[in-house]
Amino acid sequence: MISPSAGSHDESPALEPRRALLLDLDGVLFDTRVVMCRAWQLVQERHNVDVPFEDYLRHIGRPFPDIMRQLGLREAELLHATYDEASVTWADLAPPFPGIEAALRAFAGDGWSLGVVTAKPLNRAAPLLERLGCPFGTVRTPGSERGKPAPDALLLALVELGVDPAQAVYLGDMAVDQEAALRAGVRYIHAGWGYGAPTTPSPVVVETPARLVQIGRNLQAPAASSPVPLRSPR
Repeated sequence: MISPSAGSHDESPALEPRRALLLDLDGVLFDTRVVMCRAWQLVQERHNVDVPFEDYLRHIGRPFPDIMRQLGLREAELLHATYDEASVTWADLAPPFPGIEAALRAFAGDGWSLGVVTAKPLNRAAPLLERLGCPFGTVRTPGSERGKPAPDALLLALVELGVDPAQAVYLGDMAVDQEAALRAGVRYIHAGWGYGAPTTPSPVVVETPARLVQIGRNLQAPAASSPVPLRSPR
């Protein structure tokens, strides 16, 4: 076995830590409001549900069964089947937000690993993400792990990317995204073009994807020396 010389650490440049940008999908990458609204209308009509769409929208980001519990609705599996059917039918109505594709290319060009963490099932998320033509290193959709606001999916995404939580950013648009990032020890940035409002502690809010790129480039230099403190999951 070859051993390094005593002075090798002084002669070799330090490796810059890998960085990752994780993103939510609905309200961050794609404007899916019209699709969600139509899908919920079909749920209302087919299953005699009288919960307004705006009440449903306030809870997006959580797994669908969790939202149904929040709304006091039973037979979540049946409702989800209808919602899923409609969402697939009208998926083409959801455009990517202006500027998001250019922002993703900029982050990839700057050496960031990219990943998606969403409550949208894979059968509905994958066709949308393929339209972006972006090299996502990981796509975390609902599985056996706990959904947001638990930190599980964010942490698993970072394991797959090989990136420390202190070197990651999560871009979301709902309070549930912010809480998940907080519990994962990941820096959170709020997409001001999305569907929800941030909560406390007040995060950085970006109004355009171009502004996100500027912030990301400003974070590159100090990220290694000033990481976000890790917090223990609740």
